[in-house]
Amino acid sequence: MNVTRRICLAVALGLAVAGAASAGAAEPLKVGFVYVGPVGDHGYSFQHDQGRIAVDRHFGNRVKTTFVENVPEGADAERVIRQLASSGHALIFATSFGFMNPTAKVAKQFPRLKFEHATGYQRGPNLGTYMARFYEGRYVAGIASGRLTKSNVLGYIGAFPIPEVVRGIDSFTLAARSVNPKVQVRVVWVNSWYDPGKEREAAEALIAQGADVIAQHTDSAAPMQVAEKHGVWAIGQASDMSRFGPRAQLTSIVDNWGPYYISRVQAVLDGTWKPDDTWDGFDKDMVQMAPFNPATPPEVKAEALKAEAAIKAKTLHPFTGPIRDRDGKVRVPAGKVMSDAELLKLDWYVEGVSGSLPN
Repeated sequence: MNVTRRICLAVALGLAVAGAASAGAAEPLKVGFVYVGPVGDHGYSFQHDQGRIAVDRHFGNRVKTTFVENVPEGADAERVIRQLASSGHALIFATSFGFMNPTAKVAKQFPRLKFEHATGYQRGPNLGTYMARFYEGRYVAGIASGRLTKSNVLGYIGAFPIPEVVRGIDSFTLAARSVNPKVQVRVVWVNSWYDPGKEREAAEALIAQGADVIAQHTDSAAPMQVAEKHGVWAIGQASDMSRFGPRAQLTSIVDNWGPYYISRVQAVLDGTWKPDDTWDGFDKDMVQMAPFNPATPPEVKAEALKAEAAIKAKTLHPFTGPIRDRDGKVRVPAGKVMSDAELLKLDWYVEGVSGSLPN
C-alpha cells in the first residue's frame, strides 16, 4: 500500500468515525413551559421561570428549555401548547389552573409526549398534575398577621374564587383567629391572576377599610408597593417581594419549583417518568417562607416559625376542627382533619371572613 493510499484511507476512516460519533450524539431533551403571566411579574410566573432556569443550570446542554409567557387561559393556551408539542418538545409544563382543559385535549392528541399541569386535577396516560400546599405558608403568615394587627382587620386580594385561592383565604383566617379571635378578614376579588392596576386599587380599598395587613393571591408586586406607601404590613406572593416593600413585607410565601422540575426532567431522561399527582408543601420544601422582616417582634417570629416547623413535622394541620363557616355552622368537628379530597373542592369561607363567596 503506497503512502498516498494510506493517507486517503486514514482520512476516510477518521471521517467515518466522526460521522458515527455525530450520529450517535443525543439531541437535547426539549422541555416547554407555559406561563399565564409575564416572567417579570415577580410572583407566580416568575417563580416557575426560576424553576426552568434551575433546569437549564442543572442539565446544561442535555436539555433545551423554552417558555411562552402571558398566555391567556382558554383557546390561546390550547394553541400555544399544541405548538410546543408540534415543535419537538417531549415534556411540557402548563402552569396555570385555566390551562387544564387545553392541556388535557392536546395530551390526547400527542400520546407519545409527556405533559404536566399545575394546580389542576385532570390526568391521563401521559398527563400528570402537580401543586404546592400554598395554604401551609398562608397559615404561618396568618399567625404573624393576627399578632401584629392593631385594627383587627386583615385584607386579602384574591384572583378567582377557585378552591386553591379559597383554601389560602381560609387557612390565613384560621391562623390569624387562632391567636386573635377578634380578627376579621376582608376579601377583594380582582378576577385576574396578574393585573397591577386592579391589585393596586384593591389594596388601596382594603387599607381604606381599616386593613393594616395586606395578603394576596395575585401575582404582581403592586399590593406590596401600596402597603409600603401607607406604612402597613404585607405578605408577598410566590417569591420574596421585599425589594418592593422593604419596610412593608412581613414575609412572603415562596414557591420553590426548581427541585420538582429537575426531578421530572431527570425521570424523562431516565425513562422512568409516570403521570403522577404531586401535592407537596413544607415537608418537601416546595413551599418556603421568606425571612421575616427585621422589625418583626421576636416573639411573633418565634410563634410563626414554630407553626411552620409543626406543619413540616406533620404535628399540625391548618385544617383541623373544630372549624365553623362564616355563618357559624360547624363544618369540621373537633379533632377531625379535612382530607385532601375535601380541601381540593373547598368552596366556603370559614368564620371570620367578611362577605359572601362569589359564584
